[in-house]
Amino acid sequence: MKVLLWTELENWVSRSGLGRAIIHQRQALNLVEVEHTSKWEDPTTQIAHINTYFPFSVWLARKLKQKKVPVIMHGHSTVEDFRNSFIGSNLLAPLFKKWLIYAYQSGNAIITPTPYSKALIESYGDMPPVYVVSNGINLKLYNRDKIDPHAFRKKYHLNADQPVIISVGMWIERKGILDWIKLAQSMPEVTFIWFGETPLWQIPSHVRQAIKTAPDNAIFPGYVPASELREAYVGCDAFVFLTQEETEGIVLLEALALKVPTIVRDIPIYREWFIDNEHVLKGKQVEDFKQAILSIKSNPTQTKKRVEQSYQLIQKNDLNEIGTQLKQIYEQMIENH
Repeated sequence: MKVLLWTELENWVSRSGLGRAIIHQRQALNLVEVEHTSKWEDPTTQIAHINTYFPFSVWLARKLKQKKVPVIMHGHSTVEDFRNSFIGSNLLAPLFKKWLIYAYQSGNAIITPTPYSKALIESYGDMPPVYVVSNGINLKLYNRDKIDPHAFRKKYHLNADQPVIISVGMWIERKGILDWIKLAQSMPEVTFIWFGETPLWQIPSHVRQAIKTAPDNAIFPGYVPASELREAYVGCDAFVFLTQEETEGIVLLEALALKVPTIVRDIPIYREWFIDNEHVLKGKQVEDFKQAILSIKSNPTQTKKRVEQSYQLIQKNDLNEIGTQLKQIYEQMIENH
């Protein structure tokens, strides 16, 4: 079996969750010894797995279908997670939804990371079959015991007893950055560090202004390599993920794999997946997140229990398992096509 694993403008999306998901796909397929190529004109391709929705990607999907090559469109995006992101995203959302439907209907099947995103995509209308396969996490790589627990604090000149909270994501409203800044303002004794960035010209003025006027205890190092981010997970006191909408959240999987006490916004995708106070702590308002941070330090026994239970929960997201699931879907589609 040979799979076309296609991503258009990969350099442009490399620093997003989509970029990480594509890396995970390659790793997962390597683990189960499935041959894959990025050359769209390769005549030996037996099935295509397309990750992007740019015009050429959609044209390619339809061209391959005409040649009787089965095509999977990957459901990384929804109109719900397009809103509250970049300048004009809310205005463009209806058009984006129409294009997304057209793109997804260009394939013979869709793969999306969670039952939640599957339900959203299916709600858009007449869709090809939708399979749920997590973006996954490499549990061997994200192993707390193999990471220097002091490297992060040493690099950022943080004392061992200094409370440190990290977040990861683009500088967009949907990711919860406005509440994160308010949270930092309400807890001046805590250091908040946000990894990741977005060109300021791409985001609305009120988000730009909030970032520029953030308090001194809110630090923005920008985008850092995955190895440095792993050190940050291990060296911090908690991971706060205040996203308002998500199809999965690879950075959340990373934090849980490294057994970091985690706080998330109480949104539909995490409502059934993670139980409050059993796997993570949840909140809806800034005050909720503040109280959750305080409880992590004040209840170490319960905190340790939570991180162990959440780690057990995400073991099924290991890339070995993801590779097996992808392989089974490919084989089934080739056989039935």
